[in-house]
This record gives sequence, structure tokens and C-alpha cells, in this order.
Amino acid sequence: MLQAITLQSKAISFEKIPVEQHASPAQASIQVAREMAELIREKQQKGELVVLGLATGSSPKRVYKELVRIHREEGLSFHNVVTFNLDEYYPMHADALQSYRRFMKENLFDHVDIKPENCHVPDGTVPQELVNAYCVQYEKKIEETGGIDFQLLGIGRNGHIAFNEPGSHSSSATRLITLDVTTRLDASLEFGGTAHVPRKAITMGVGTILKARKIVLMAWGENKAAIIQQAVEGPVTEFVPASYLQTHSNTRFIVDEACAAGLARNKTPWLTDSVTWDRPMVKKAVAHLALTLQKPILKLTNNDYNENGLSDLLALYGQAYDINIEVFNWLQHTITGWPGGKPGADDSNRPERALPASKRVLIFSPHPDDDIISMGGTFQRLVDQGHEVHVAYQTSGNIAVADDEALRFIEFVTNFNRSFNIAGTEAEDIYTKAKQFLQQKAKGEKDTSEVRAVKGIIRRGEAMNTCRFVGVPEDRVHYLNLPFYETGLIEKKPLGEDDYRIVMDVIAAVQPHQVYAAGDLADPHGTHKVCLDAIFEAMKRLKPEPYMKDCWLWLYKGAWAEWDIHQIEMAVPMSPDQVLKKRMGIFKHQSQKDGVVFQGSDDREFWQRAEVRNKTTADLYNSLGLAEYAAMEAFVRWRY
Repeated sequence: MLQAITLQSKAISFEKIPVEQHASPAQASIQVAREMAELIREKQQKGELVVLGLATGSSPKRVYKELVRIHREEGLSFHNVVTFNLDEYYPMHADALQSYRRFMKENLFDHVDIKPENCHVPDGTVPQELVNAYCVQYEKKIEETGGIDFQLLGIGRNGHIAFNEPGSHSSSATRLITLDVTTRLDASLEFGGTAHVPRKAITMGVGTILKARKIVLMAWGENKAAIIQQAVEGPVTEFVPASYLQTHSNTRFIVDEACAAGLARNKTPWLTDSVTWDRPMVKKAVAHLALTLQKPILKLTNNDYNENGLSDLLALYGQAYDINIEVFNWLQHTITGWPGGKPGADDSNRPERALPASKRVLIFSPHPDDDIISMGGTFQRLVDQGHEVHVAYQTSGNIAVADDEALRFIEFVTNFNRSFNIAGTEAEDIYTKAKQFLQQKAKGEKDTSEVRAVKGIIRRGEAMNTCRFVGVPEDRVHYLNLPFYETGLIEKKPLGEDDYRIVMDVIAAVQPHQVYAAGDLADPHGTHKVCLDAIFEAMKRLKPEPYMKDCWLWLYKGAWAEWDIHQIEMAVPMSPDQVLKKRMGIFKHQSQKDGVVFQGSDDREFWQRAEVRNKTTADLYNSLGLAEYAAMEAFVRWRY
């Protein structure tokens, strides 16, 4: 039995910019807001202006919310504050839904006592022939106020800061720039499709940003982990504009744990500091070593460990052979064709319990297709092996239905009614209103309640079709329609008591032995994270209930990422026939085929992403020396 041992070593950092890692974005945002508030108060006491460089997007929203709270509850005044925003789309009217001026007004300016004349946001309506002169004036205004005291930044997946795309020079000033394709794809959520995203923007330059006296860059989530690692640990290069911040003397990156996952301190912590050699750390180190050297685990040698920073681990075990065997067995024991447990089998080395032989299973699906996309093979296995499987669709998924798909559906209903002489019904009125709206809908305009209802019906029908295909009866399918989602916009409401109660009610009704939930925090919509938070809170509140003592929570990933192999606690293999059947199940969601509304930078269809991800997981197991399968779905158990 492995004993957890910490061996002392000298701390080494690969980070060229100070990085603060926080447990959550909310916690980090409060700290940044308080730091800004302290600077404002300090300048007020001296009778001085404070100049803030401000960012837009999802990262700083919580900061602005906290600043508003401090203003209202603690009396912080903004009378001495001057702000300069980093950028604005071009062309862009100030009152447009996607306008950064509108964003700032809604999130900060309209809620504090800042003087309107002190709020500067690049003007997206300046005639193109005057843009250069306007940009020069924007720079001049910053200089006339004494320069930026505190610059708040976000970062794009391609490393841009402000809209300084890859290739931007370190001395660049405020200017009109053409947006990178990655940036436009990422912005497609807000604009209702990439085609509607402006191709240009006015942005502060890198040189302008580097003149700020203090810079704080914030980033959250798995999606930003890779670029944060490049910016912090990689070379200074124009291909990652954020890396220019390495040359600034007073810059900090503030990230959450998911975003910091790619840093050496987390990815290979044994290379940076002393570690506790417990089972998870040993598994992580050995899997990383084998994958780096492209060798099966059982072929790793003493020299492999010594030459790759793992001599401490070798000293703990004595021989590579002993380490290899133990880690190989740990990985082997994660593989099971019985995700609900194998009846009559010794389950001491299996991921799931053998008893009860027939389990009540509750699969939570954030959108109406995540169940089949993310764990379709396991879903089918659970049904085929006789478990009582329930599916709970947490949201309607109505914003992910294209307008023309909704129109097609409306026309079908209209023609159906006419064919059977059904007229004047309330349903027909709803469809008529929805059709009229869609035919004159403006870009980015919020759908009406009638249109959202139509789109929700489409997705509900597709979900039911999938359940019928897998073999789940209709009375075990639950449509939760969580209220936080029903805004008609990308921007959702915060979770509330109604959301928690709905999730608690379905858990209480099923009283499951197994719960499956989406742990995919790389979801570009952000919906998966919110849905997962609702489940965590519901299960926390229900924990005292007797039936919860026998309930295990398994987390699956979505279409965008997979668990690292050292994290996997249950891997369910799939045969070629099972892969094909899963594909057929995904095809039941016709509104999500061919032209997905919000698919981010990956233009593959969901079935293609799922198959590549599942094959990659199987290939990883095989490359480490384990059995070869066509595909695998992976899960991590959450111990609440």
C-alpha cells in the first residue's frame, strides 16, 4: 500500500509573470475590485484623479458588480475616476446589443457616480476616413490625464490583449485593426453567428497598454489554460501578444484553478516544488512520463525516472518496475463494461458497486443533446444492462436552434392545420406570431416568447426521440426548464432558489443510486458550469436524506474536452458497433446537425467531435500499454 510521503526539494518557477491562482472567479474578482477601490480612495485622499483602463467581456463582469456593491454599500465615490476602455467593434453603434459602451453603462457607469465626460470608450461610428485622427486623439486624451494608473485586461484564446491580434507590434498605439478569425468565432455567441461579427475593431495598442503603471490580467476556465501557459511560461513573441506583458515591471495574472491547469506548477508540480506522493500524484506523474516518452508504462526504466525529474519517486519505490506495476493496475481497474456495476462480481477493484444489481440512474443533461453526445455509449449500456435510467434535461436549449429551422417547423404545423381544416386555434396564433417575428428579426435581436417556445419544442422532441432510440420510456424523461436559462439571450440570470428546488425535486423523486452530470467547464456557452453548480448545491442540501448515502455522482465531459487520463476513475469501452449506434443517437438531434448555431472555433459536427474524443481516450489507454478498444467514455467520481 502506497504511503503518502512528501520529499523536500528546492522550489523552481517557470513563470515569467507573477500568477495568482484562486479557487473561483468570484473570489478572485472580489479581490481585484477591492484593489481598485483602494486605489480610488487613496487618490481621493490626495485630491488626485485616478485613471482606470477597463476591459469588457465575461472576465471583468464580477469585478464591476463588486465595485457597484462597494459604491452602494460602502460609499465608494467615483467622482475622481477617469476611465479609458480598451476597444470597440467597428462599425458599432453605441446602443447596439454588442456595443462595449452599452456593456460598460449596463455593468458599471449607470450604477455609480462617475461623471459621463470622464468615461471614454472608442467610438465605433467614426467615419473610416477619420479613424486614424480619432485614434491619435484617444492616445492624446490618455496622456493628458497623466496616463493609466491601473489597467484591467482579459485575454483571447489566441493570446490577444484588447484587440491586439497575433502579429501586433510591442510599440503599437491605438488603431483600427482587422479581427482574427479565432476572435470572430469566439464572438459569434453574442452576435448570433460568425457572419454577423464585425471584421474590424478600434483598439488600444500594446505600447499604450504597457505604459500603464499597474496591469492586472484576469482569465477563467479551461478554454484559456493553454494560452495562459504560453503567455506566462513561453517566450516573448508577437504571435502571443499577451507575452509582451513579461516585459512590464508591475503586471500580475489572476486566474482560477481550471485556467491555471496548464502551468508547470499544476501540470508537472514535481518539477517546481516538493509534492506529496499520494496515489493521485503518482498516477499523474507516471502517466505524464509515459506519454511524454511515448512508452507503455510497463516499459519505463530507472533512467527514465531519473532523467525526467522523478528521482524522488524512484527513491520512494526503489525500482521502476514496482512503480510501473502499481500504476498500470490502477489504470486497468478504471476500465469496465459495466458502468452500473457488475452483478455477482468482486467489486473491490471495480469503479462501481456490484449491488444493488439494478440501480436507479439519473442522467443530467445541460442541453437536450449532452447525454447522447457525451456519454451515449454508457447511456445505452446502462439501459441494456437493466438499470432504471432517468434523464433530466436541465434547459430547453432554445437559443441553439437556428431561425430557419424554427421557420421550417412553423410552416409544417401551419400546413398540417390547413390540411386537416384545423384553424383559429391558440396554437396557430402562437405559430403565426413567431413566424411574423422571424421574418423581420434584426441581427442579434432577442427572440420573442413565442419563438423561444417553438425552438424549445423542437429540442424537446429531439431529446424524446433520442430517449426512445436508447430505450428510455417517456415517464422517465424529465424536462426541467431551469429558470436561469430562459432569458432568450446568451447572457443568463444567476442561479436562484427556483433552480435549486427543481433539481432537488427530480433527485428526490428518483432517489438514484447513480447520478451523471456534465463536468465540462470548457463549454463555451457557460451553461454546463451553471447546471453543474445547481446539481452540486442540490445534492449538498439533500445529503442528510437516507437515500443519498447510496448515491454516487459521476461527472462526464462534453463535446469540447476530455478528462486527463490520470483523473479518470471509470472508463467505459465501446465497440465499433456501439460507436456507430451512438452516432445514430446523436443524429436524432436534427436541429444541431450541419449548421450548429454556437459551435465556437470547431466547425466539426458534434458526432464527429465526440467520436474523435472517444477514440483519443481509447488510444491513450492503449499507448500506455493497456487493452486496445475502438473508443472509450470517461468519468470522474465527485465525492460530495
